[in-house]
Amino acid sequence: MISPDVAPPVDAADPTIHDPRRRRAILVAVCIALMAVIASVSGLNVAQQEIALAFGASQSTVLWIINTYTISLAALLLPLGALGDRWGRRPVLLAGLIVFGAASAAAGVATSSEVMIAARLLSGVGAAMIMPVTLAVVTSTFPDEERSKAIGVWTGVAGGGGILGMYLSAVLVDLASWRWLFVLPVALVAVAIGMTLRSIPNSREESAHGFDTVGSLASVVAAVGLIFVLHEGPERGWTAPVTLLSLLVGVIGAVGFVAWELRQQAPLLDVRLFRKRGLASGSVSLLAVFGVQAGIFVVLFPYFQAVLGWSGLRSTLALMPMALLMMLASGLAPRAAARVGARSTMASGIFLGGAGLALMATFVSVDGGYLSVLPGMLAMGLGMGLTMTPSTEAITTALPRARQGVASALNDVTREFGTALGVALLGAVLSAGYRDAVDTRLDGLPGADAEAAREGIATAIATADGTSAQAQALVRAAQESFVDGWQQAMWAGVGVMTILLGYVLARGPQRAGRAASAQRPDPGQAAAVHRR
Repeated sequence: MISPDVAPPVDAADPTIHDPRRRRAILVAVCIALMAVIASVSGLNVAQQEIALAFGASQSTVLWIINTYTISLAALLLPLGALGDRWGRRPVLLAGLIVFGAASAAAGVATSSEVMIAARLLSGVGAAMIMPVTLAVVTSTFPDEERSKAIGVWTGVAGGGGILGMYLSAVLVDLASWRWLFVLPVALVAVAIGMTLRSIPNSREESAHGFDTVGSLASVVAAVGLIFVLHEGPERGWTAPVTLLSLLVGVIGAVGFVAWELRQQAPLLDVRLFRKRGLASGSVSLLAVFGVQAGIFVVLFPYFQAVLGWSGLRSTLALMPMALLMMLASGLAPRAAARVGARSTMASGIFLGGAGLALMATFVSVDGGYLSVLPGMLAMGLGMGLTMTPSTEAITTALPRARQGVASALNDVTREFGTALGVALLGAVLSAGYRDAVDTRLDGLPGADAEAAREGIATAIATADGTSAQAQALVRAAQESFVDGWQQAMWAGVGVMTILLGYVLARGPQRAGRAASAQRPDPGQAAAVHRR
């Protein structure tokens, strides 16, 4: 009988798990842990107003409560992923779950915005320990013939889990209060800890070289600087001194990281591997796809709420068909890749994603409602699901088994950067398109109303208090201008996906033996995986 607090031993000579039931238990455990992290990324977005009222916080402070989590998560993924490889993936996963669960509980009972920010910072640290290890456990324990399917399930949770978590968060906010948002991750953490103790084996790398501390610090500086720019640039201004300083720090950190890694015998991340098609095309694809997806959410929520007049819960529910199709396609992508190849599967997904954006840009209207955007959303969900799984597998196969924590962390960092980049750029296109369009529709409106309309659609609707013809004209002008900005943002996304399609067709991953690539030696590093 298996002890509930000790995972069964694994034969060191055979690093894979051959028992299908145990593989399923491992996959469920890591997906539950991943879901806790993913849900916390988007959960607070549905409760910004409630948090602001509870703490008497400004919008800037609320954004810091949200962004502190994503910045600390992205900044620590690479070094903590590497530590998981060295210290053991199971203990690092357990430590991350404990830190994340404790921080989430602290956030739920926070009495001030300062306590909340500190709790969210600590949550990001725990999440950075969890995310890379969950994928590394999958890639290092599943046999070659089952690994792609498992990665598809993991990718589906990572891609669609954010929308599912947002919906559950909206339900909790509507039925109870914002503090109940943190019950969900704490409950998921408790289940994940129990399943980790029971099912997940330990695995780690042994190396004759020391840990790359300098490279780790440089990666943290680069990530913090560049993501801060993407988060704060739209709010503070792209030419503000703090934005430019952060950009300078981020660029210096990135250049220093690359220069240092090129000189190391055992680098944190061997940047030379980006010369290979798989790693480069997989990373670029995830960066672009997650950027476009995040940009879509920036557009969709104001459309549902400000144009269609829906509640936050109904708006989140409207995204579920897209999320479910994305998760389904992520699971089917390995079969498609086995038949037609990873490059063709990725290219098909990118084409469908671009087509979905074009459909939304063409048919969206104030009066068309949800049905005018649903076909495009479904095409986007299908396309993203087909793209994400082979892209993730291309990244993880570029590094050997002993470095799967780093490979998984790179996959996660790429997603985080893509999300921040998409929100910043497509959000900026939407805002600029709105401002240009609304100026042409303000004739006959009082100066105060016109100025309110220029600030944004939410301000215009709040200003239009009443049912007078003038108020209706103000709302209509803002709604139509938002749709114009929507179309420009979507066409910008089509441009991104078109460029990405050409790149993947030219430089996408080639057909290659999965096992051979997985066992590729780490340059300058003698490493072996030991399992207990």
